[in-house]
Amino acid sequence: MKGGRFLKLPNLKTRLLAGLLIICILGVGLYYGDFIGEEPVLPVQGKVGEPRADDVWLISRMVVAEARGEPFLGQVAVAAVIVNRVRSPKFPGTVSGVIYQPGAFSPISDGAFWRVNPTEEHLRAARYALNGWDPTSGATFFWNPATSTSPWIWGRKVITKIGKHFFGT
Repeated sequence: MKGGRFLKLPNLKTRLLAGLLIICILGVGLYYGDFIGEEPVLPVQGKVGEPRADDVWLISRMVVAEARGEPFLGQVAVAAVIVNRVRSPKFPGTVSGVIYQPGAFSPISDGAFWRVNPTEEHLRAARYALNGWDPTSGATFFWNPATSTSPWIWGRKVITKIGKHFFGT
């Protein structure tokens, strides 16, 4: 230790590189932003209890019926709306209660829900949403602006658009 210094860095360039290295080392893992467009490694929010197999199956069927042909992010978003409704005091407190709520989802009303077969991708989207991934930032409604005929839905506040769907509250 000469002159009160532990480490002597000879020039400005070396000091800047050393500082950048320290920032990179200390900064790893500090960002916890949205996982828009990426599959999360860890849940973004808390769980809705332990996902039950029948909850995964019900949500995955609704994902097929409502988000068939959408990107994976859009499928997770549809599943997340169901989970957000379960969490909200304005809706039934169970997955089956939310899905079978009269008038809530057109695939229940028109029978499409009963004619779909989920794939592993749809099951994965349901599991991700149940484990806390919410690309909608809390949306409790979604609709396709190209096909929606309900004037009521257009009064909802839009949070985001993913694929062909708007997501809002």
